[in-house]
Amino acid sequence: MMTFPNVTVIGLGLIGSSLARAVQLHIPGVRVTGYDADARVREIATRIKLCDHITESASAAVIDAALIVLCVPVGAMGAVAAEIAGDIPGDAILSDVGSCKESVIEAVRASLPNVVFVPAHPVAGTEESGPEAGFASLFHHRWCIVTPPEGTDVRAVERVLEFWRSLGAEVETMRPDHHDRVLAVTSHLPHLIAYTIVGTASDMEEVTQSEVIKYSAGGFRDFTRIAASDPTMWRDVFLANRGAVLDMLQRFSEDLTALQRAIRWGKGDELFELFTRTRSVRRSIIDKGQDDARPDFGRSHE
Repeated sequence: MMTFPNVTVIGLGLIGSSLARAVQLHIPGVRVTGYDADARVREIATRIKLCDHITESASAAVIDAALIVLCVPVGAMGAVAAEIAGDIPGDAILSDVGSCKESVIEAVRASLPNVVFVPAHPVAGTEESGPEAGFASLFHHRWCIVTPPEGTDVRAVERVLEFWRSLGAEVETMRPDHHDRVLAVTSHLPHLIAYTIVGTASDMEEVTQSEVIKYSAGGFRDFTRIAASDPTMWRDVFLANRGAVLDMLQRFSEDLTALQRAIRWGKGDELFELFTRTRSVRRSIIDKGQDDARPDFGRSHE
């Protein structure tokens, strides 16, 4: 299937800059146009030659685009859609990379009711941000979930799926509402827990005389990695997907209460059964190639 001759990336942070690099590596010949609302980011992107062309406005970036990918925080999707509404070519396909879908679809549709919109979510990332943090292999063997609203043109969906396959991603389609519930469990709630426990540790620093940070063990260290993620992006995610996140948080609170009760009453069998079951989940993730089985998550100790 013919790829897109011109791809526009709006938002040049970790995901956007990785997308630009991945297109240049895997689909040579495709012209990549980039834009970011932050002038400093545009300057850096120009200096490191991230794209074939960096524009000074979002509307200018989309004029000749065949595929437009919104790589901005989910809370900014609606505003960007409104900004580019008058300049999108009639045959262009619009997509995004947001980690919640129903609210994004609603926000984009408010300004672009007739544009072919094929939302997507590459389930990949690091705790780093900015145009220099991206790398072309970020999507290799990672899932990209495509969430077309009901009635979306089938050929457009297949073109977006093929686009992500060409960048090395594994692809899957999913209903937008189902995606939001799945990601609330696998991504949003873990981030919320990480932000909370690291915040608690920070509050305890005065009490423990800095020993929490000084003696950080592997578990806490991994929480700090997650909690170092971009604060703007995650603020928007929690607000945009609040319904699913609150549902999962309630379930987690109930499970946590049961765990407290088991510890209080010395129910070792219940604890052992839970820990055995959760250990098998970890093994399943490794078996599916979604993480590293080496000790200490493959960290180098040289």
